[in-house]
Formats: sequence, C-alpha cells, structure tokens
Amino acid sequence: MHIIHKKGWEIPEREATPESVAFNRRAFIKASGLLGAGAIGAGWPKISLAATDPTASLYPAKRNEAFTLDRPLTPEQTASRYNNFYEFSLSKSAFMQAEALKTRPWTVKIDGLVEKPMELGIDDLIKAMPLEERLYRHRCVEAWSMTMPWTGFPLKKLVDYAKPLGSAKFVRFETFLDPKMAPGQRGFFPWPYVEALTMAEATNDLALMVTGAYGKPLANSFGAPLRLHTPWKYGFKSAKSIVKISFVEKRPETFWEASGPGEYGFWANVNPQVPHPRWSQASEEIIGTNDRKPTLLFNGYGEYVADLYKGLEKENLYI
Repeated sequence: MHIIHKKGWEIPEREATPESVAFNRRAFIKASGLLGAGAIGAGWPKISLAATDPTASLYPAKRNEAFTLDRPLTPEQTASRYNNFYEFSLSKSAFMQAEALKTRPWTVKIDGLVEKPMELGIDDLIKAMPLEERLYRHRCVEAWSMTMPWTGFPLKKLVDYAKPLGSAKFVRFETFLDPKMAPGQRGFFPWPYVEALTMAEATNDLALMVTGAYGKPLANSFGAPLRLHTPWKYGFKSAKSIVKISFVEKRPETFWEASGPGEYGFWANVNPQVPHPRWSQASEEIIGTNDRKPTLLFNGYGEYVADLYKGLEKENLYI
C-alpha cells in the first residue's frame, strides 16, 4: 500500500483561490488600499502580461503537485501591484514604472567557473528548460507574505546546463543595469542588483528560476523575463530581471549586504525567532487580507532545506 504523508503546510487544491476570485477588481482595490474617493477609474496603467511573448504558447505549464500551500493563492492583481522593484521605485507603486521595462531582446550570460561560458537569448533558454508550475509561499523581510503560482524550471537544471567546474562554490545573479530605463538606478544604491547562493542551495529541489506566473509569462512587475525564487528565504534573495549568472569560488557580496550590512546578511533564511533590527519577524501580514499568521521557520520548508545549514549555527543565517 502506498501511503501519502501530507506535509504540515499542505492544503487540498480545492481550497486554492478560484481564478474568478483572483481577477475580482474590487478585491484588488480593497487589498491595495485604493478604495476611496476617486480611486476607482483613476487611470491605473494596464499591467504588462507579455501577451506577445514568443514563449507564450508554453503556458500554462503542468503543475508539480509536490508543492502545495497552507492558504489560498494571492489574487493576481493584488500580487502584481504590491511588490518591491527598487530599480524603478522605492514605493509599492513600482508596478507602474516597471511598465517601462523592455524584455526583448534579452540575453542571459553564463560565465565564471564553467566548462564553456555562453550567452543565450532568453527565449532559447526558456525553450531549452522543462517548465512547470509550483505553488509557493513568498515571505518579504518587511513582514508581509503572498502565495504564488510561479512557472519556471529548477535552478539545478540550469546548473547542469552550465557545467560548472568543481572549484565553483557559489552562484552569483546579476540584474540589468540601465538607468535611462530604470530611474531607481540613478540613486545611491550599489547597482546593479547582485544576489548569490551556495552551490548546495542552488541545487536544492526548491530553488526555482521563474519565467511566468498565473499561467502566463511574467508580468514586468514580477521581474520579467527571468527571476529567482527561493521560498525558504526572505524575498530580497530573489533577484529579478536577471542578465548574468556566474559560478564563482569566493562568496560574493550581495546587494543588500553592501547596502545595509547591519541589517541584511548573506543567508536570509526565514526565522521568526530572529528579528530584523527594526521590527519583529514573529508574524506576517497576508497581503490582500486582514489576516496575520505566525511566521514559520524556513517559511515552512524546513524539511527540504534544514540540512543545508547544519554546522552553521554560529553564522548570521537569517538576516
């Protein structure tokens, strides 16, 4: 007899938010704090859903049923209009400015300690990878959370494709640099955005290179055309609009380490017991609702990733 043991964070798929609810405009307006005089019909720009994306026929991808959720999906319009994209703006209205992001042509360079450095067009890369949909949590270090239907491919597939040398210890991700297109990059932050994972983290089953969401190519506000998602880490580890992936031996300094070394560390694993220097991480607000829930260690994914950090108890693992 084959016995399936449900994880503590799983729910039946029937409890996921129906698509008809996800597209409810009034729910979005309420969730975004826009319900008020003059808010409705105020001329919000249409979110780019990459309808002319050359890879659009690949969506929706088949869902990987191994990854489920403990709460309903966040409505698409709420999620796509409430996120951080500092390349364009420091406010949550960055989704409007992100419409300026030009995602074609787009190339991704793979270099560093690999058998053969390469540069790939994004469409060729996406078509070469096995796309699947996964339902994942997303936990921001600001203490809010979403649940997302991401589409993409396991990062470990890209690692295999790149053929790194044995001396490679870290994978470094770099976003685009174009201050003319992205006004936020004219500011004081150390652009371009850089993130990194250890090779063990990068080859973990959870690590996902994201190319789509909600059954279609990524909207600009989600970090089109290629972003990283590591659901056991705070969201700032998920680099958006990636143009270069490098395999290196020395641990890179990441964007947030350089920007706020007293507040953000390399590891960024979700831990309710370790507060940010300016606020608690013990609970989280579920965007689009009035609910708060207790934060779970590793964002509820400890069975997948806890072994990665054995012996590192003295490290600043979580912020």
